[in-house]
Formats: sequence, C-alpha cells, structure tokens
Amino acid sequence: MLEHEGLKLEWLGYATLRLEAAGTVVYLDPGRYGVLDGYDGGDGNIVCISHDHHYDTDAIRRVVRDDATVVVFEGINTHHIDRGVERPADLPYEVREVDAESDIAVDDAIVRTTAAYNDPGGPHVRPSGEPYHPKGRGCGFHVTLDGVLVYCPGDTDVLAGHEHLDVDVFCPPIGGTFTMDRHEAADLAEAMDPELVVPIHYDTFPEIETDAEAFAEDLRERGVAVELDG
Repeated sequence: MLEHEGLKLEWLGYATLRLEAAGTVVYLDPGRYGVLDGYDGGDGNIVCISHDHHYDTDAIRRVVRDDATVVVFEGINTHHIDRGVERPADLPYEVREVDAESDIAVDDAIVRTTAAYNDPGGPHVRPSGEPYHPKGRGCGFHVTLDGVLVYCPGDTDVLAGHEHLDVDVFCPPIGGTFTMDRHEAADLAEAMDPELVVPIHYDTFPEIETDAEAFAEDLRERGVAVELDG
C-alpha cells in the first residue's frame, strides 16, 4: 500500500485499485483473474466500473458495504458478458450510470469520467482490425478524494486531451496489447506531470506482461515520481 498526501492507494492486481482518504473507500474495477482471492474487503463506500471486461458482480459484493454506491458505465450490457454476472439494476446497492463525460458527486468523492477506447487505426486492435475497446463502450475515472485527484484512464489508448487533465496521482495501464503500453504511458505521464505515477493493468496474464521496472526507470530519468505497488 502506498500513501500520498493523506490518500492511501493499493493496486490489488489487474485493473483493481483501492483508494482511501478521510474515511471514504473507493474501489476501481474490482475483480477477475483471481486478484481478490482471499481478499477481506467489505469496506467500499463507492465502486466504479469502467466497462464490460471489468464488470464482476461477485467482486463488487466482496468489496462493498451494504450502503455502497456502485458507479457503472452506461454501456455495460450483461448480454455481451460470457461470465455469470447480475444486471446492474439487480444489485442491492444504489447504482448510478455514467457516460464518458460525467461529473457527479458520490458521497464525499467527486467522480468524473473520460472516454476510453482503442484507435481503429492504432496498434491495439484484433487481427480483424476491430479495436479491442471500441469507442463508446467504456470510460476512465478521475476521482477527487479529500482534495487529491486520482486518474485511472481505463482500458484505452492515449487520447487527445489526456495530457491536459489536472492530476495528482496517475494510474495508467502499461501492459500493452489491449491498452497503451509502457512507452506510451510514460510519454503521457511526462506530459501530464502528476505528483506521482502508479502503473496498473500489467503482468496478470501473458498478453499484458511488461517490464514495470523499466517503465519506472524511464519516468525517473524524465524527473517524474513513480512507485510500483504489488
């Protein structure tokens, strides 16, 4: 677990982040691939789900309090998910849907969203040329918690406008294949100039294996503070 300006941040594996500050706990994209096996949660006030690939209702139930709010991207469609999941509307929590341009208050947090997708003309596409994450199917989350601005861009390429966001802690995916890779993420981090970078979404399975130490060293050489968690 890392701490920054009163914020506790923990990368639990894959895309799962836990944020805590001033008594509020936020989980981003909890679950899948066993990252929560044996994890004792049940403390989440807010859970944010970016798209279908990270929608795991067993994981949501594992990490939340009974009075939690679940923030889900509006494009999540359980008919397109090949795993046993409940519909968002059937979850026993307050559920709030967001699009890719939302700005909402949730308990003591401000949750903003950004677009998240792969460029059809870029490198992160299927052999057929179809993007792994088409535009309109997911989002990134910019969460303000006790005055600290944390940005997790979701499963996405680097997109126009990312570099202009006001961010204290930047948590980019660096695994490549389905998202920006470590080189693209490092260039973006340098342009954004956050106070701290904590990479996620790497090494969970072969397609997203990368050299996180090399990513960290690259950023340190550019004068960007970075920490590896996990």
